[in-house]
Amino acid sequence: MSRGKYLFPQVMDYYPSWVFDKAVKTYNADYHVRVSSSAMCRYLLFGQLSGCKSLNDISLVLKAHEKHLYQMGFPEGIVDSSSLSRANESRDYRIYEDLGMWLIKKVGPKYAKEHIPDVYLPGWEVFAIDSTTISCSIKLASWALGKYSKGGVKMHTVLNLRGSIPDQIYITDSRWHDSNYLDVIKPNPWAIYTMDKAYLDFEALYKLHKANCFFVTRAKSSLRYEVVERNYNINEAVGIVGDCVIRLTGYKSKMLYPENLRMAEYLDAESGEVITFITNNMDLGSLVIANIYRNRWQIETFFKWIKQNLTIKALWGYTKNAVQTQLWVAICAYLLLAWIKVDLKSPLSVTEFATIVEVSILSKSDLRELIHAPEPLTINQDVNELTIF
Repeated sequence: MSRGKYLFPQVMDYYPSWVFDKAVKTYNADYHVRVSSSAMCRYLLFGQLSGCKSLNDISLVLKAHEKHLYQMGFPEGIVDSSSLSRANESRDYRIYEDLGMWLIKKVGPKYAKEHIPDVYLPGWEVFAIDSTTISCSIKLASWALGKYSKGGVKMHTVLNLRGSIPDQIYITDSRWHDSNYLDVIKPNPWAIYTMDKAYLDFEALYKLHKANCFFVTRAKSSLRYEVVERNYNINEAVGIVGDCVIRLTGYKSKMLYPENLRMAEYLDAESGEVITFITNNMDLGSLVIANIYRNRWQIETFFKWIKQNLTIKALWGYTKNAVQTQLWVAICAYLLLAWIKVDLKSPLSVTEFATIVEVSILSKSDLRELIHAPEPLTINQDVNELTIF
């Protein structure tokens, strides 16, 4: 039982303070500051978990509960929004990035046995690569140049499809092309990476191939190739209408990717469209390849979830450091929730769990009791009830 303990410090029991303190020392983040980095991290995580839309909201809520701040996990007391804003703009964001990367390595393995829908590949790592853009004012964030004279920040993500846990994150302005991210990621040997056709960069894909990685992506309609070998033993009843080994024939593409590729064609029963996939894996079944790409949509769901449940669309600051700080704190909050969910064996989804935490963050409820859904009431239909008429 919680014994009268507020919910926020119960969540923060999972917060690895020693990891964060080590990062603070590494980057000398507490040199000549009024608000310690440790306190800043708690304030910002509270803002994310409670759904505060601005730094002023964080200060306002804490001020309203001034008498209980120590019990709520804030021994430093009240902080004004201007102090939070100054710290957000100048405090090195890498202290939160290091915390996030540690949580990724901690939480990811806890979901290693999670099932991927329609894909039975025990022991295989399967990742999705994509990015999401957060719009912002070009006047306030002049560094975040985007298309058509608009401002925007891109969060490039490698998402582990087992548990929807981010594996790698990279933040740029929105002009940065998605395919450039393939040159930045650190690939895991023998892992499978799935991505949409925006990442069809044969030079980068060949680097993945040479790093003993597999990829699954969609082919562009302009792709030039010749068929080397065709598989006639396919099952059209499950939607597979083509499976062959190809060689690129485009002048540039064949130099960038000199080896053979595999092409699988899948007929979407709903739209009637034939979807063409290309991969460097010659052994997996064609339907498995199609299902791997179908599960790529988990990363779209992940982006939608963090935008709806965490505060990233309303920016807390407009310098590059402030934006990176906010995004990394949001990721840390997500990973803490995912850690608690799997550790307490909650049957709730992460979305449901986050909603409960948000509305109960200032209560003295027991976290374990809150996140375990009660058994549905059963009504005995055999009871002879009195009738009115």
